[in-house]
Amino acid sequence: MMELEFGEPIMSPKSPAVGCVWICVLSIFVAQAPSKLHATPGAAADNRDATSIGNAASATLQIYAGKRSKVPVSRYLTGKFCEHLGNNIYNGMDAQILLNPTMAALPFSTGQESPDGIATFHYDEGQIAQQIHRKASLFGWPKDRLDPLVRDYRDGLACFWTRLGEPAHVLVSPDTGPHGGRAQRVQVSASGEGIVQWVYLPLHRVRKYEFEILVRSPDVTSLCVSLSGRGEEPPSATALVSGLSETWNRLTGVVRLGDDLPAHAPYRFAITAQRPGQFVVARALLRPADHIHGADPDVVRLLKDSHLPILRWPGGNFVSGYHWQDGIGPAEKRPTRPNYAWGDLETNQFGTDEFIAFCRDVGCEPMICVNAGNGTPQEAAQWIQYCNGSVNTPMGASRAANGHPEPYHVRYWEIGNELWGRWQYHWTTAQGYVDRFSQFAPAMRQADPGIQVLACGAPVFWGKGWNDTLIAGVGSHVQVITDHPLIGGQVPPQTDPLDVYRDFMAVPDVLAQKWADLQKDMKDAGIKDPRLAVTELQMFAHIGRPADPKAQTHLTPDTLVSPGTMAEALYDVLIYHRAIRLAPFVEMVTHSATVNHGGGLRKSQERVYANPCYYAQSMFAALADSTPVEIEVESPTEQAPGVVPDLRNVASSCSYATIDAMAAVAADGRLWISLVHRGTGRPVSLEVAIHDFPVASKAEMQVLSAEVPWAQNTIENPEGIRPLASTVVVENATIRIDLRPFTLVRLAVPAAGSGQ
Repeated sequence: MMELEFGEPIMSPKSPAVGCVWICVLSIFVAQAPSKLHATPGAAADNRDATSIGNAASATLQIYAGKRSKVPVSRYLTGKFCEHLGNNIYNGMDAQILLNPTMAALPFSTGQESPDGIATFHYDEGQIAQQIHRKASLFGWPKDRLDPLVRDYRDGLACFWTRLGEPAHVLVSPDTGPHGGRAQRVQVSASGEGIVQWVYLPLHRVRKYEFEILVRSPDVTSLCVSLSGRGEEPPSATALVSGLSETWNRLTGVVRLGDDLPAHAPYRFAITAQRPGQFVVARALLRPADHIHGADPDVVRLLKDSHLPILRWPGGNFVSGYHWQDGIGPAEKRPTRPNYAWGDLETNQFGTDEFIAFCRDVGCEPMICVNAGNGTPQEAAQWIQYCNGSVNTPMGASRAANGHPEPYHVRYWEIGNELWGRWQYHWTTAQGYVDRFSQFAPAMRQADPGIQVLACGAPVFWGKGWNDTLIAGVGSHVQVITDHPLIGGQVPPQTDPLDVYRDFMAVPDVLAQKWADLQKDMKDAGIKDPRLAVTELQMFAHIGRPADPKAQTHLTPDTLVSPGTMAEALYDVLIYHRAIRLAPFVEMVTHSATVNHGGGLRKSQERVYANPCYYAQSMFAALADSTPVEIEVESPTEQAPGVVPDLRNVASSCSYATIDAMAAVAADGRLWISLVHRGTGRPVSLEVAIHDFPVASKAEMQVLSAEVPWAQNTIENPEGIRPLASTVVVENATIRIDLRPFTLVRLAVPAAGSGQ
C-alpha cells in the first residue's frame, strides 16, 4: 500500500512520468456506458438510482493522526482573483448600477487582437447594434426600447442612454468634461424631457438609492432625478436637485421607492430638466444606500462568510495596459479610457484605494499584479510606494492626500500577467521576460524590501521551455513562480459530456506531477525554498465546431462542465489536496474569479447568488493552518478518455481513484477530513478508520452534491446546490459513509472529551 508523504511527488516511482495513479487500488471499477448517463440539467442520471449500500463499490481510508506534517495547510489556498473584465468588477463587485456612467464613447470589440496584443474594435453599424441590443437586454431594457437606444446612440447620445421626449425636441451631442474626456450635452424644448436608462434594482434588499451627477448648465437651474416602473406616470420616486450653474457642480441626492412596488422588474432612471434649455452631464451614478464603501453588500458579505484569505487584482490581461495613477484621486477627475485587453470601457472608478477598502471590508489580504506589458519599472515602484510608503515619501504623501495616511502594507506583488501569450498587451519572449523581470524586480524591491515578488511562469502543461529560461536567467533572484493552469480547449459537440468531466477529474493528478517537476528544476538551479503560486485557476473547455455536421450532438452549453457547475467545485478541492501534498511548494491559489467571471458568485439583475465552487472553497477554508496527517486510501478507479485537447497526450496513462481524500488536525484539536467522489458510476461505501486520535462519538458533516456534474445554481434556483449539514456516528474510531458520485464531504471529528 502506498502512503502519502508530505512535500514529495505524489507519484509512485514505478508510475509513468505523466501517470495519474497515486493510491493503491484493490478493485477495478468500470463505469456504466456513457450513453446511459446523458441527463438534462437538474435531472438524475441513471447511476443515481444506485443508492443502497449493497449496490455500492467499497473503499477505505486509513488516517494516521499521529504522523503529522511539519508544514501546515497554507491559508492562501482558497484565494480569489478579480479583473476589469465584463461585469466582474463594474456591475459585479461594485454597487454602482448604471451602465456607461461617464457618458463615454463606448468601444465595441471584434474579439480579435492586433499583433501587439491590443483589442481591435468594430466600426460596422450592424455589428455595433447587435452588441448594444445584447448587453442592454441583460440589464433590463424593454424590447421595444432597444431600437430607439441604437438610434439615439447614432444621433450622438452616450451608449446605453436614450432620450425622454420626441427626438426632434431633445437634441443630443458630445461635449467635454471638466477634466477632459467625453461629456453629454442635452438640449430640451419642454419641462420633463431629458435622458433615461433602464435598470434592475436590488429592491429585495433596499428601497433607498443615492445618486450623484456631475453637471453644468448655461440656462437650467434645476434637474429632476426619478425612478419609475414600466408605464408609470408620474414616476414612483423623484428628487429635485438645484444649484446648477455655468460651472461644473457635483450634485447628490436620494430617491426612495415605495414598499408596495415590485422587487423584480426593470425601472427607468431619468435625468430631466425643469424648463427648456440645455445641460451637460459628465458623470451620473446610482447606488443602493446600503453599499459598503461603494461595493455591493451581498458580494462583500458572501466573500467575508467564505473566509476569503487573499484577493488578486487588477488582472489578468487587463493589467498589461493599466496605468494605476488613472485610478486614484477624486473619482470625478479620473479619466475614462478604452479597456485594451477586453475591448470595453474602463471608467477608473474602481482603483487602488477602492480595492484596498474592498479587501478590508471582506477581511482578506490584497495582492497586486503590476503592469509589465506597457508599464515601466518606475511606474511599478511608485505603485508600491503609494501602497506601502510612509507619508514622507512622494507617493505615500499622495496616498495621504487622497485620504489614506496609513500604509496599506501590500505584501504580494506579481510582475506581469501571461506575458508569454500573444493576446497580452506587449507580450514577449522567454528571454524578453527575463530582461523585464531583471528590470522590474530590483526597482520594486528598492521601493519596499519587504515585499514578496512573484515571477510570471508559463503553464506547466506546455511551458517548460519558458520556465527553464526564466529559472536559468534570474536564478536566485526569484523565489516564487506563477502558474495559470487554464486547462481545456475546443471539444467537439459529439463528445459525451461525462467524458469531458472524466478528463477534468484527471487533470489535478497530472498538474501535481508537473508541479513536482518544476519544484525539482527550481531546487536544481539553486533556488532555496522555491514556491509556486497558482494565480488563475478554472476549468476552461469550450464547445468547438462539429467535424461532421450530421453527427448527433451530445455536448451542449447545458451539459458542458464549466466554472459555474458542480464539476468546478470538485476540481478545485482536488487541486487543494494536491497543493497540500506538495507543501510548502504550492503556497497559494487565487481562483478565477469573484463575480460573473469563471466560478464564484453570480450577479444578475442586481441579485447575487453562489456557484457550487463558492461553497466548496468556503468549506475548505476551515482547514487553513491545520496540520496534515498521513493517510492511506483504497479505492476503485476510472480512466480519463482524453477528449479534452490539453489532456490528449497524457490520457492513456491517466487512471485515477474515484475517492480522493486528505486529513488534518486543527489547533483546537479537531480532526478535519476532506473527501471527494469524482467517479461517474455507483456510490462508494467508504470506511474511514482513524488511528492515534481520541475520537468523540459523533462528527459534524457537510455535504455538497449534485445529480450530474454540469448541474449549477441559477437566478431562478439560487440555492439548488449548497452544503447540507448533519452528524455521523463514530464507532470504534470508524466512520462509515455512502458517497454518491459528484460529491464533496467535509468531516469535523472532535477529540473525545473536548466538549465540541
